[in-house]
Amino acid sequence: MKTEERSDSTRPAEEFAPPAGRRDRRPDLAAAAVGLLLVAAASAVGWAVQNANGSLQVHWPPLLATWDPHVGPGTPAAVAVAVAVVAYGPGLAERLPWRRLLVAAWAASLGWILSLALIEGWDRGVARRLTTKHEYLRVIDRFEDVPSALRGFTDHIVIGPPGNWPAHVAGHPPGATLTFVGLDRIGLGGGAWAGVWCIVLGASGVMAVLIAVRALAGERLARGAAPFLVLAPFAVWTGTSADGYFAGVAAWSIALLALAATARTRLARYAAPGSGVLFGLTCYLSYGLTLIGVLLCAVLLLARTARPVLPFLAGALVAPVAFTVAGFSWWEAYHLLVERYYQGAGGVRPYSYWVWGNLACATLAAGLATVAGLRRAVVAAPGGVRSLLPARGGGAVTGGTCLALLVLAALLAIAAADLSGMSKAETERIWQPFLLWLLPATALLPRRDHRGWLAAQAILALLINHLLWTGW
Repeated sequence: MKTEERSDSTRPAEEFAPPAGRRDRRPDLAAAAVGLLLVAAASAVGWAVQNANGSLQVHWPPLLATWDPHVGPGTPAAVAVAVAVVAYGPGLAERLPWRRLLVAAWAASLGWILSLALIEGWDRGVARRLTTKHEYLRVIDRFEDVPSALRGFTDHIVIGPPGNWPAHVAGHPPGATLTFVGLDRIGLGGGAWAGVWCIVLGASGVMAVLIAVRALAGERLARGAAPFLVLAPFAVWTGTSADGYFAGVAAWSIALLALAATARTRLARYAAPGSGVLFGLTCYLSYGLTLIGVLLCAVLLLARTARPVLPFLAGALVAPVAFTVAGFSWWEAYHLLVERYYQGAGGVRPYSYWVWGNLACATLAAGLATVAGLRRAVVAAPGGVRSLLPARGGGAVTGGTCLALLVLAALLAIAAADLSGMSKAETERIWQPFLLWLLPATALLPRRDHRGWLAAQAILALLINHLLWTGW
């Protein structure tokens, strides 16, 4: 990979930003203002549509939430974590040895996610979230005979036949449900253990993203992104749904491929098949996460190598072969899911609103700092694309442009999910595996502004969590 990553540790972060925004923060603020306007428009139009005919199927457009101002046991901890990361996060991200930074980022992310969940209290915020009528734990007893349950899984997806699955079980391949069946079998049953599993795995995604960004774009940018990854606003939903778990698995697949493609570890030969195994598993956790393939392709493109492809594909076959041999057909299930989707809220919610209302949800989940960083990524991307073209002779790609292209690959995956019509509402939760990869764009913001943007991220998450009941 022809990057200028050796100089990342000495060059100031501003050199990675597009020249137009180097000394002037007004374009960044303008981008954030556009994000706010999008949210305001989605809210105003959403309220009008919802009050007129109820077709949005949400109570606080564009979010699936209800108005419920409250504080809870997690409030002091959440505020303390936010203040500590804003005050000390950027400095520690610069100074800590790399491995200690990874552990510290994971621990801080874990604290942030858990404290936000505990604002609702342990029972309401963690232990009962995955036990409601729509969730996976409602069907644990139906998997006493796992092979039989897998063979008959597709028979219960569509509403109509007796014993159709709850919404989330029907809406996902059985890998998601089997995770919680497995926890139950080893003595970690119940909502509390399931919630802890999702929180711990969800927080680990921060480490995976940092590893991938360092491998592809350099350590300086990875360090710059670390505090923003910790204070992600979508942590509001990471601790209360299985999507945080999905995001963690998908993130490690991408990180391992980045290590394999750049040979940044002595175990690179094992990283590629490991990445494939996790990607295969990801596809059996959520149908929509096949779009993680966009990011995986971007990793290979940025590293300019096809070396890991064959071992990756070998690993990626493990889950599909295992589930197919067990009697579950992914393609058959997906087509039945589409039918089930339109039997429920998906058939009522208007595409004309949600095709852009989803983006307002994503703005709230990713935060205004991410929107400002995306502006810089969009400006930097054309130069990066030109340098990757064969006609240009494979010129050097700076860490900043590498990062910009990786982030825009995540944005492309989001666009595909949005245009598909299979993501109408709830994207603040569902799109976490993609939103996680937008956050590194914040590393392109000038270092002098990081604390201000971090404060904006934290305040947004705290307001959402304290003013609304998110329902997940």
